[in-house]
Amino acid sequence: MKLQSDVFLILLVTIIMVIAMLIIAHKLNHAEPLQKPKGIILPALIGIEKIHADVVENVGPKNAELFTPYIIILSVYIFFSNILSLFGLSSPTANWSVTLTLAIITWTITQIASFKYSGVKAWFHSFIEPIPVLLPINILGKFTSIISMSLRLFGNILCGSIIMSLVYSLTQWLSNLIAGWLGAGGVVFNFLGPIIAPVLHAYFDVFAGFIQTLVFVTLTLVFVGVEVPDEIK
Repeated sequence: MKLQSDVFLILLVTIIMVIAMLIIAHKLNHAEPLQKPKGIILPALIGIEKIHADVVENVGPKNAELFTPYIIILSVYIFFSNILSLFGLSSPTANWSVTLTLAIITWTITQIASFKYSGVKAWFHSFIEPIPVLLPINILGKFTSIISMSLRLFGNILCGSIIMSLVYSLTQWLSNLIAGWLGAGGVVFNFLGPIIAPVLHAYFDVFAGFIQTLVFVTLTLVFVGVEVPDEIK
């Protein structure tokens, strides 16, 4: 069976993340606590503090230590995967199997939180609330978040990739046309691409990639936060 090319991109993203985290952890362990953070430590601390604050807001300070590591890894993985096309590679999140896996992991964590804080009996009873006749709808509702979250991320990133491919095809055609007017025949270097594409990359890769990361992570926090009772937050 032939492996998808995205498998190697997934491994690449994972390896880069592991190396980056090891470097940051090493620098944090050897940093002077009384000195102002600098270098890579500064943005890392800002990001971690922001994510931790969001986790606390949704699941409470008592549970933040449990969920914060997953949210940090999820945020970094999705965002880096989204912007990978900036380096001439396809985004792993433009593959539905990747976003589906992430959605299943989030759904599983949500169900575990429901078991832990509400109990197995309450989880099964939720299928017949408020009335038993709603059982089929409640069953669908329990699993639709997997499809909606995975398709939202996958669809937006894939659309951005398709649009950028069309842009490069257009700029290549225009480059050939202009070169033909100037007397150069055949296919020439796509000199219009580097002029037009950066602005669009800034939107479809960086801005849209950040927004989709924020949406996925926010939904994860909301779904988990709903399962955590207010009295134990």
